Amino acid sequence: MFGGGEARSMMQLHISPSMRSITISSSKVAARHISYRTLFHTILILAFLLPFVFILTALVTLEGANKCSSIDCLGRRLGPRLLGRVDDSERLARDFYKILNEASTQAIPDGLKLPDSFNHLVSDTKNNHYDPKTFALVLRAMMEKFERDIRETKFAELTNKHFAASSIPKGIHCLSLRLTDEYSSNAHARRQLPSPERLPLLSDNAHHHFILSTDNILAASVVVSSAVQSSSNPERIVFHIITDKKTYAGMHSWFALNSVDPAIVEVRGVHQFDWLTRENVPVLEALESHNGLMNYYHGSHIAGANLSETTPRRFASKLQSRSPKYISLLNHLRIYIPELFPNLDKVVFLDDDVVVQRDLAPLWDIDLGGKVNGAVETCRGEDASVMSKRLRNYFNFSHPHIAKHLNPEECAWAYGMNVFDLKAWRKTNIRETYHSWLRENLKSNLTMWKLGTLPPALIAFKGHVHIIDSSWHMLGLGYQSQTNVESIRKAAVIHYNGQSKPWLEIGFEHLRPFWTKYVNYSNDFIKNCHILE
Repeated sequence: MFGGGEARSMMQLHISPSMRSITISSSKVAARHISYRTLFHTILILAFLLPFVFILTALVTLEGANKCSSIDCLGRRLGPRLLGRVDDSERLARDFYKILNEASTQAIPDGLKLPDSFNHLVSDTKNNHYDPKTFALVLRAMMEKFERDIRETKFAELTNKHFAASSIPKGIHCLSLRLTDEYSSNAHARRQLPSPERLPLLSDNAHHHFILSTDNILAASVVVSSAVQSSSNPERIVFHIITDKKTYAGMHSWFALNSVDPAIVEVRGVHQFDWLTRENVPVLEALESHNGLMNYYHGSHIAGANLSETTPRRFASKLQSRSPKYISLLNHLRIYIPELFPNLDKVVFLDDDVVVQRDLAPLWDIDLGGKVNGAVETCRGEDASVMSKRLRNYFNFSHPHIAKHLNPEECAWAYGMNVFDLKAWRKTNIRETYHSWLRENLKSNLTMWKLGTLPPALIAFKGHVHIIDSSWHMLGLGYQSQTNVESIRKAAVIHYNGQSKPWLEIGFEHLRPFWTKYVNYSNDFIKNCHILE
């Protein structure tokens, strides 16, 4: 071939007849013989090396800020990797870690102006020509400030939630006022409960007697309605509702105007029990006269608290323990049930934040084995955040009196749904033990325990508790939002213990329907008070 006036060399490829070799010849270069075996080994080596070269090239391209446009550049980038040397990016990372370590130990200068956001930080770095150390210091100061702000916001949220949980919703307050007014103006609202011919059933031990102590009319209506609707034999149900003097008229009106026949309801105020005197109930005098107690529950919950030395979880626990309900006589009445109902042998006590979903008649058939209190234990179960309560969760074991008498690892049990054998109870000194420990805690300035009526009961009922199956009583719906819905449906009694009660706006929306299904929204009082609209 000819081109540009000059002859070009021609390359020819000859394959031998025996197919054992290849001959490459040129007009200017002597012919070369290459065997198939040599060619095969060459291709095999290239096939092995090329994937590694491709992967390293891809890594360099992805990691590098600048693309390599030549073999020389690629060699400079790949060379250190192939030879096991440290490249510039690794050296830069090492220097960066060193700067961060220095910034973490150095004091932040006073008056350091901090950007409000990351974008402002980048802008300040460009405008002020921050060196890496200054940049790290400013970044650290920003993060510490954001952490403080988040912490303060969390404490404020917990405080607001505590006040929301302790307050009475407008609708429920309206309901109480309207029903109280109805009691004074409507004779039917004042009718005797139960009717005279059914009065003997109040002490008939062939019936199933429930005791409920509350000043919340709406909550009481849900407890009673759910129990009656879930019963196979509602005609055997007798509810004894105890309330305070200010709520008595409204509570009586509700159940007088909203019959739950064939079940029986009795409403009594604490002022109607002759037995409840200061001599029999020393806690009355303590609640009324102990200034430290009143200040603890009704004073400022923030004053004197060192928030920097506590966690949000501990702070929330302390707030919950300072709920005013814990110094309410209604909350302590359960310890006096044998005396308040001297003719009854066996009862089921229910808190006002429960819902009954199954017939509870079988509870009266449980053999308590001579024990007084049939309760669900709370130290083991599927939900560890709810069912992990031991005595150490309720008592201050640094107090010598507590450390001497109690075992921190002993399993706790729950109030809220309890089967009480009153005949066995009357043979014990449970009430005296309860009073004794209450007095000790008051003398110790409330340093032995903080949380309500359960701690002294855990001591007083020691050795008198019969553990019943956990399916009877499911706890935690008032503070555990991740409660398993299927487990809720299977439980006989569900308990909204905690701050997030279903009648409050802070209640968990997805758990509320299990409670609201028993609210009578067609009732005129409910509608006019716009409850849970």
